[in-house]
Amino acid sequence: MNNLLVAQSGGPTTAINATLVGVLKGARISDKVDKVFGAKNGIEGAINDNLIDLNELLKDTEALDTLTYTPSSALGSCRYKMKDWREDDEPYKKIIDTFIKHEIKYFIYIGGNDSMDTVNKLAEYCKMNNHDFYIMGAPKTVDNDLNLTDHSPGFGSAAKYIATTISEIERDISVYDIPAVTIVEIMGRNAGWLTAASALARVNGGPGPDLIYLCEKDFDNDKFIQDIKDKLAVKPGVLVTISEGIKYSDGSYVSDSISSGAVDNFGHKYIAGSARALEQLVRNEIGCKVRAIELNLMQRAAAHIASETDIIESQMLGQKAFDCVVNGVTGKMAAIHRLGDNPYQVEFTAVDVSQVANHEKTVPTDWITPEGNDVTEEMMTYLRPLIMGEVNIKYENGIPKQLRLY
Repeated sequence: MNNLLVAQSGGPTTAINATLVGVLKGARISDKVDKVFGAKNGIEGAINDNLIDLNELLKDTEALDTLTYTPSSALGSCRYKMKDWREDDEPYKKIIDTFIKHEIKYFIYIGGNDSMDTVNKLAEYCKMNNHDFYIMGAPKTVDNDLNLTDHSPGFGSAAKYIATTISEIERDISVYDIPAVTIVEIMGRNAGWLTAASALARVNGGPGPDLIYLCEKDFDNDKFIQDIKDKLAVKPGVLVTISEGIKYSDGSYVSDSISSGAVDNFGHKYIAGSARALEQLVRNEIGCKVRAIELNLMQRAAAHIASETDIIESQMLGQKAFDCVVNGVTGKMAAIHRLGDNPYQVEFTAVDVSQVANHEKTVPTDWITPEGNDVTEEMMTYLRPLIMGEVNIKYENGIPKQLRLY
């Protein structure tokens, strides 16, 4: 039998289940796959032989529609770091055992940078050990930092949420005539794409954020305070958006002063807290009313305000990954290639996953203003199409209906 296994990994997004649905829809109409399984909690499910039978789901059109608009990872996720198989091949052997036991020939892994590293290593292991399995990656990440794809599924919806939220915050703080500063911290360790999306709050003529600081530019406390003073001189309420990963010229994070110093399984330092650190700085240096807001998980799970463009493209990437893998493609990742901005046009392709894994796409510095406190029109041109369209969410008992697989 030629069965397919699909899994999800890394940080959840609004659109990652839409990519899963794209894979499932591809399998539903294909004569090249006999059965479809899902691995619970990413690659750990494949290692531990912890699979879910998804074949009944394939037949349920209503359930697939609900799953499309359900946020987070329906199959569960993980942050498991695969060592090089030459260093430790035990997890790889267990994965192969799972493949053989369930007669799996095809594996699609939906995830971000670290997940694509797993795809690359597993594809290489199968090739070097003459295993007849096909391994394909499908992208996702709200951070939008994956290489060789114009943008990543999940980013457009997160950008739409951020733009909407910032425009609403701006309306809230504009009603007072006393000096006040509001600092909003947005996800982004080394890539400031999400923070840049806060500028979209201006597209309908609103002022949006007064100052925008991305992690691609060195942060300077003195310049920041002067920027705030300059804005306060012309208006009472100042709105600032910052990347959580903003850092000083010496490489230290702004959040280091209040962070625990703990790291995750990939050695990434926990960096949330930049806004709180700057809140204290403004309070000490200016003395006005100041508030820090951390958008945190909400920006990646707000399915109620998802971008239709994002959801459609996410499904198409799932189908592209499926079409590739069942036609013998391995060691690749489905990707988006932009053909034009106005009108917005894209094509779906496959790129070498080895050129994606452990590569990070950051904001071009010429898309940041010379002053380092805003973004350029080139950035706005890039961002605008990605938040277009609204989704038709089904509600039940007053809240959005969601599908849970286990």
